[in-house]
Amino acid sequence: MRRRFADDERRARLGRRHHLSAPAPSIEAAAGDLVGLHSSDPATVVLAARARRPDAPVTELEQALYEDRTLVRLLGMRRTMFVVDRDLAGIVDASCARDLARVERERLVGMIEASGVAGRRRPDRWLAAVEDAAEAALAEHGPAAAAELNAHVPEFSLKLTAAAGTKYAVEVGVSSRVLALLAMEGRIVRGRPRGSWISSQYRWARTEDWLGEPFADHDPAVARAELVRRWLRGFGPAPLADLKWWTGWTLTATRAALTAVDAVAVDLPDGDGWVLPDDLDPVEAPEPWVALLPSLDPTPMGWKARDWYLDPDHVPALFDYSGNIGPTVWVDGRIVGGWGQGPDSAVGYRLLTDVGAEAEATIAADAAALTEWMDGVVVTPRFPTPIDKQLRAGI
Repeated sequence: MRRRFADDERRARLGRRHHLSAPAPSIEAAAGDLVGLHSSDPATVVLAARARRPDAPVTELEQALYEDRTLVRLLGMRRTMFVVDRDLAGIVDASCARDLARVERERLVGMIEASGVAGRRRPDRWLAAVEDAAEAALAEHGPAAAAELNAHVPEFSLKLTAAAGTKYAVEVGVSSRVLALLAMEGRIVRGRPRGSWISSQYRWARTEDWLGEPFADHDPAVARAELVRRWLRGFGPAPLADLKWWTGWTLTATRAALTAVDAVAVDLPDGDGWVLPDDLDPVEAPEPWVALLPSLDPTPMGWKARDWYLDPDHVPALFDYSGNIGPTVWVDGRIVGGWGQGPDSAVGYRLLTDVGAEAEATIAADAAALTEWMDGVVVTPRFPTPIDKQLRAGI
């Protein structure tokens, strides 16, 4: 008889394994157990780390990212930016980034050809020469922002046309496309931003200079299996469709990776789920907890099907028009509302369901603590939601 997991047990696992019911022992542990912290919005990774280690200052994350370099920022699953631990970086590179890089290289060569910037040279050879020049500049001068590399790579000042011949045609810089491709291929990494922790203008460095060595070289199939093993440990049990969505892989690759880790089929209230073979034992519910998670936090972004922790009626208030989730308020494994900063930068919230006086008092206290922790820094989510807009307007 197959093991059955009720929704309350999945929520118990979420609270414990995502370090929301109790603080994580370190920022590295939080990033590792969540299989990466989302970093498409630079503020997300900082606020997600704070949610798992409420007493830790921003400098703890900065120390791990830019001094100790135990954490690395790279493009990975679903073409999304993540901050991952050093061991996971090579796995993400082999299982996700390499495929993204092959597609991006083909697209970029096409853009170079359409834009005519290569002159009489073959577009692929022109691109290779520009890449080599960028790497040589970083090797000689150290970490640098794209604008700082223009002096050493003249081609970086040129423009390309994306989506040429269509109504969506737009000019893009050579520098941004080439640096992004080099990063997808693991040749360079994003270092310290030029501004504060809410800045998205990063300096770039050669991977072997920044980390002391290149990313570990993994067989892609082995890397996909390891990524699935880690995801199931943190997010399982879950349906196949959730794993396919989270990774961005084909159905064939997803199924093969599940088979490689000997994943076990189990019953969920809405259908089949998968879990690691040594992870079938019950998990005790944690003590009551609340959390304020940022937009695109790795917890709500860990599953495609969210009905077991999010009332579908609340989706319009918490997501933007493109389906990006905004800042959320959690109580015992359920999303109960959203939060944001008001005109005075103080953190406020809107509850979408009755959580009881005790839980709401804890939410209010956490909002006050987050206001103090942010110390006047105002975070504007890249994907504003209705609740966020209301709070910013003081409504």
